[in-house]
Amino acid sequence: MIQQQTEFAALLKARRSANKFQLGVDIPNEVLDEIFQLVKYAPSAFNLQHAHYLVVKDPDLKQRVYEASGKQYKVQSASAAIVVLGRMDAYKDVARLNEGFLHLGAISKQEFDMTVESVTSFYEGRGETFMREEAIRNANLSAMTFMLAAKDKGWDTCPMIGFDEEALRSALQIPDVYVPALLVTIGKEDTTSQRPRGYRKPVGEFVSYHTL
Repeated sequence: MIQQQTEFAALLKARRSANKFQLGVDIPNEVLDEIFQLVKYAPSAFNLQHAHYLVVKDPDLKQRVYEASGKQYKVQSASAAIVVLGRMDAYKDVARLNEGFLHLGAISKQEFDMTVESVTSFYEGRGETFMREEAIRNANLSAMTFMLAAKDKGWDTCPMIGFDEEALRSALQIPDVYVPALLVTIGKEDTTSQRPRGYRKPVGEFVSYHTL
């Protein structure tokens, strides 16, 4: 039986990492807000929502991000450079994020207190290295959602790890509690020299069942 491609499958296949963008294309804040309204549904550990997005459109600041990225042209040509941050102490929000359940009667006061205590001890007991890794993991989960939501709205993106973290912190005055997990450029792709999609492994090469 031939199955029709779903809208999601088409979207997933259409998303490409754009290496350069059309110059002079503005992305309105209202459009970004529409994208972020979808991004907020991304999964996160304990629903702590570790991710924070720092949108850079100001030309002077974007130039500094460009320099911190090793002067990659995709940053310079993009409509915006977006720093995806992970918050290391996101667990401290556990009470605030669960108050709604308590007020609605979905959980008891005892369950609420147990949740706060268990999540807090989970993070604090594992230390700073774990908190940093968790911040990056959860920020990247959110970032993938951002890129798919952006494509659904007609915008192209490129995830980047090629940047100087300290230079980026200095340029944008990022507090130590946040980890720059990813840099994502967004705009309208310039496809004049677009290469074919890179080789993708067949499923059998990257999926194992029960044992490697």
